[in-house]
Amino acid sequence: MPHEWVTRPKRAPEQSGAFPMAQSPEAIAAGLIGEASGAPLAELHLWPYRSLPRRGFVIFIAATAALLLLPLLAVLGSPALWGILPFLIIAVGGVWLALQRSYRDGEVLEVLRLFPARIDLCRQDRRGTQKEWQANPYWVSLHLHPRGGPVPDYLTLKGNGREVELGAFLAQEERVALHGELREMLAGLR
Repeated sequence: MPHEWVTRPKRAPEQSGAFPMAQSPEAIAAGLIGEASGAPLAELHLWPYRSLPRRGFVIFIAATAALLLLPLLAVLGSPALWGILPFLIIAVGGVWLALQRSYRDGEVLEVLRLFPARIDLCRQDRRGTQKEWQANPYWVSLHLHPRGGPVPDYLTLKGNGREVELGAFLAQEERVALHGELREMLAGLR
């Protein structure tokens, strides 16, 4: 699954499964775990799935070029070679450019950080632009829209007067699984 919990919360036995909370109100208001720590209770990284790794990309381009050059053996040494060769180069170049574009489009990273007093969501796209959203976890609601939205099982977080999408690039089953994990995490923050 193309998501990873980087920081897992430590369960406190006296809190019956809830997340450990900061001890002072000032630390809670600042979103700190302990008295001096600024680390989140939990941090989730989401990225698009890559079905073709870089090594597979090289192998695929090499195999495509070899298979397209195979018919050139029949016309080797004739003027027809110069008529066919530009089109084969354009075909290999087009496949290479399309796969490179796919890799650039897949350079999206969403980072969700859960603090005792706030939730941060940061989305960085392929151009390097970042969009950020913050809200108080007490007022945040998690929604899974089975039919409403651009994709089935559209996952959103609503809080601080805005509704933001989460993991729109994930598969339907992955969004449903993520919804369950996040619901549990948010319940522990409250």
